[in-house]
Amino acid sequence: MKKSLITILGIGLVALILFSWYKGTYNSMVQADEQVSSQWGNVENQYQRRSDLVPNLVATVKGYAQHEQTTLENVINARAKATQMTIDPTNLNEENLAQFQQVQGELSSALNRLLVSVEAYPDLKANQNFLELQTQLEGTENRIATERTRFNEVAQLYNTLIRRFPGNIIASISNFTQKPYFKAQAGTEKAPEVKF
Repeated sequence: MKKSLITILGIGLVALILFSWYKGTYNSMVQADEQVSSQWGNVENQYQRRSDLVPNLVATVKGYAQHEQTTLENVINARAKATQMTIDPTNLNEENLAQFQQVQGELSSALNRLLVSVEAYPDLKANQNFLELQTQLEGTENRIATERTRFNEVAQLYNTLIRRFPGNIIASISNFTQKPYFKAQAGTEKAPEVKF
C-alpha cells in the first residue's frame, strides 16, 4: 500500500511538473505571438499614415504641375493598390509579406518619381503646403523603417522561442509557425552609380 501511494505521488508530481512546464512554455509562445501581431499593427499604421498623406500631396502638386499627369496617376494607382493590400497577422507568411512589400515598394517608387519631377517647378518647391507635406512624408518613411526593424526584432524573438528545443515540441503540437521578416528591396544591395 505504501509503495503504491509513493508511486502515485511520484507520478502525480512528474505530471504536475510537466503540466507547469507545458503551460509556461505555451503561454510564453502566445505572448510572443501577440507581440508580433501588435508590432505588425504598428507597421501597418505607418504605411497607412503615408497613404493618407498621398492625396494631399497629389492635390498640391496638381495645381502647379499640369504636365505631370501621368506621374500623378501612377501615384494615385499605387496608393490604391497599397491601401487594398492588408494582411491578417495570424496569416503572416513569406508570400503574403513579399506581396505586401512589393505593393508598398511600388508606392514608394511612384512617390520618388513624383518628388523628382517636382524639381522642375520652383514655385511648387517654395509652396509652404508642399514643404510641410514633404517633411511629413520623409518623417513617415523614417517611422516605417523603424517599425519594420522593430517588427523584425519581435519576429526573431518569437521564431527563436518556437524553434528552441524542447519548446519546438509544444510549438509543433500547438501549430505555432515561424513569422517572416522584412527584407531589403531587390536592387538595394548595389550602390548607386554617381557620374559627374
